[in-house]
Amino acid sequence: MPVALRAESFVIPSNEYRRERWRNGLGWTREILRRSLGGVNLESDAEHWDWRLSIAEIERDAAFSTFEGVDRELVLLSGNGVRLRFVDGEVHELLPPHERLRFAGERALTGELVDGPTHDFNLMWRRDRVQASLWHRPLVGPMVIFAEPGTAWAVYLMAGQATFCDESGLPPLAAGDTAVLQAGQSRLRHVLDGGGEALLIRIEPV
Repeated sequence: MPVALRAESFVIPSNEYRRERWRNGLGWTREILRRSLGGVNLESDAEHWDWRLSIAEIERDAAFSTFEGVDRELVLLSGNGVRLRFVDGEVHELLPPHERLRFAGERALTGELVDGPTHDFNLMWRRDRVQASLWHRPLVGPMVIFAEPGTAWAVYLMAGQATFCDESGLPPLAAGDTAVLQAGQSRLRHVLDGGGEALLIRIEPV
């Protein structure tokens, strides 16, 4: 049965992110949101989400939590880098300014700090339910975002400031804020204007 989709757009200020322990208790994350495919926020449900955005605070070398059936993409936001050492022998370094890596959530690994703590943007999605794409883009003047029916976009403003120049009534974005743009049965259009850098995330059903 098709998922009932509703159109809605909103901004989450960075001071409203929730700081919580990693699933394995070995670190901290600032959760931006967890969301169902139909566009429902799941603040009270720690596990039954379809996609999730957070910022991992890596303060010491530690094993990462594992997530069955989940794919992940990690983007270095700040700090001198983190070395991802997988138990299968693969090693990958996320170095400044904003290197990133996509990997399966089932893969066991340890994060090793290169030189001091890091903050890392963490996108996770259930691969049997949704597909996720992520882009790092400069924001120089107006940017038009089209959300096709049934899709959602998230905009995480890494640096700078931006304003929605449309009739959405959405508040401005400051560095660290996130906008969520969820289309329903019709195409959704937003115009974002400003300067800085952003991560753009598109979520669509499988």
